[in-house]
Amino acid sequence: MEKFDVAIIGGGPGGYVCAIRCAQLGLRTVCIDNWVDAKGKPSLGGTCLNVGCIPSKAMLDSSHHFHAAQHDLVAHGIHVSGVELDLDVMQQRRVEIVKALTGGVEMLFAKHKVQWIKGLGRLSNGKQIEVVKHDQSIELVGAEHIVIATGSTPHAGEGIVVDHEKIIDSTDALELKDVPPRLAVLGAGAVGLELGSVWSRLGSKVTVLHRRDKFLPNVDRHIAEEAYLMYQLQGLDIRLSAQVASVKATPKQVTVTFTDTQGETKLHVDRVLVATGRKPNTTGLNAEAAGLKMDDRGRIEVDAHCRTNLPNVWAIGDVVRGPMLAHKASEEGVMVAERIAGQKSEVNYDVIPFVIYTWPEIAWVGKTPQDLLAAGIPFRAGIFPFKANGRARAMGATGGSVKIVAEETSDRVLGVHILGPNASEMIAQAVTAMEFGASAEDLARTVHAHPTLSEAFHEAALAVDKRTLHI
Repeated sequence: MEKFDVAIIGGGPGGYVCAIRCAQLGLRTVCIDNWVDAKGKPSLGGTCLNVGCIPSKAMLDSSHHFHAAQHDLVAHGIHVSGVELDLDVMQQRRVEIVKALTGGVEMLFAKHKVQWIKGLGRLSNGKQIEVVKHDQSIELVGAEHIVIATGSTPHAGEGIVVDHEKIIDSTDALELKDVPPRLAVLGAGAVGLELGSVWSRLGSKVTVLHRRDKFLPNVDRHIAEEAYLMYQLQGLDIRLSAQVASVKATPKQVTVTFTDTQGETKLHVDRVLVATGRKPNTTGLNAEAAGLKMDDRGRIEVDAHCRTNLPNVWAIGDVVRGPMLAHKASEEGVMVAERIAGQKSEVNYDVIPFVIYTWPEIAWVGKTPQDLLAAGIPFRAGIFPFKANGRARAMGATGGSVKIVAEETSDRVLGVHILGPNASEMIAQAVTAMEFGASAEDLARTVHAHPTLSEAFHEAALAVDKRTLHI
């Protein structure tokens, strides 16, 4: 049995980052990962690189260009005729991007001397992991510290059976060989909206069924309501308060029966994308037999530094509490690696950014006004629309706005909410400001280059004190 300082189960953005950081700190490290791609080849990067964050952004970008060529370029004086979709080429582009990035992780492992064992890791006695390899042989691995980073899997919900043909999950939706004329999306979270946007741009008639009565309930209400209207204008038919009763597939179509404020409806579509959420992946981990403590939602219980109840066993990412976000998993991986090495690293969970990569994008960090009202915390808010921003005008992307929420007396920034072009990039400025405890006045006194989209951020900070310059 080979022994290591650290053994990590899972090679996604939490696991592989943790492994690299452990190796940088001089710890002998092994990463055990069971992922295989569509061709049966082992591949690092987990859901994020293989069938999640990266391939979905590739498809979002490609579909955006296709839609722009059809509808948007004429406003720039560019006339394009005969625009055709070659979905095979678009899909091959996605595959090549994934291949480059997963191969890059493999190269990083080689660079930092991280050993990669291909197989399913499960907890065994004490400081041991039993690895069921792809040829079904079993290998024992010893480690002083074990980090569980097994991620999450799509959750279909009660009564819905994903057949991967007519009723599909997010992985299937990235690999479709044709554009479904009619597509129903169950769930209006980030996954549902992003993949719904992809296929809508490529020609599908998309209906999004959202069981709640509010669109994006965790997002600032002004931002969410403006986004709802914009997505509807783009062609996404978003039905709120839609309670799905059944999803039945036949060789010709799928019938979704649901009730909303207008009563019962039978929706006939060609495919149904189930995007109702994800669940922690503890399958095959042998958690119960090992005595690993879990909560009532199937997550591994950890403390603020991701320690489990078992000695020297840690858990990070989607398999523990908190948002299921790749960057959150990575930061926890770094923290755990450094704590194993004797450092005192922390993760500031109050300033983790969230992004929905539609067009325009939605990005936010910190508290919403509804959070602060519920908590009785007095605040001031400043908002600035992109229609008053010169760069947004030049781009032809004037929808949306930036909103900054600051504590009333101290002026400390408590939350930033953006709907607009490149919101995913702009939110980093907000995260940095909040990490350093900045006030709205600090942001208002910061010089922003002109003309840039980030000037809307500057103006929103001015608006907190009711002194905007351009509206």
